Amino acid sequence: MSNTDLSEVYTPPVPMVIGPDGKPITLADLPPVTTKRWVVRRKAIVVFAVRAGLLSLEAACERYSLSIEEFTSWQRLIERHGMRGLRTTRLQQYRNSRTR
Repeated sequence: MSNTDLSEVYTPPVPMVIGPDGKPITLADLPPVTTKRWVVRRKAIVVFAVRAGLLSLEAACERYSLSIEEFTSWQRLIERHGMRGLRTTRLQQYRNSRTR
């Protein structure tokens, strides 16, 4: 297989995406792999990175030891309630409002 063939098979991730605050983010801007405390901003950056193709869902889950269910819950909360939905103190309030 020549180098030309390899470039057709492998597509590198996008080098930069726009983050939740409207500023560009790269892989270097993502939370550290050792992150244990997930504040709103860190969750949002990871969700935006996956949505924009900076990181695959599988890579994000492996990198941060997240389950797919946990990650997709972050996505749904952002879609339904914006970044405020990621606040852990508000999770129960938002979940209860769905069942009413």
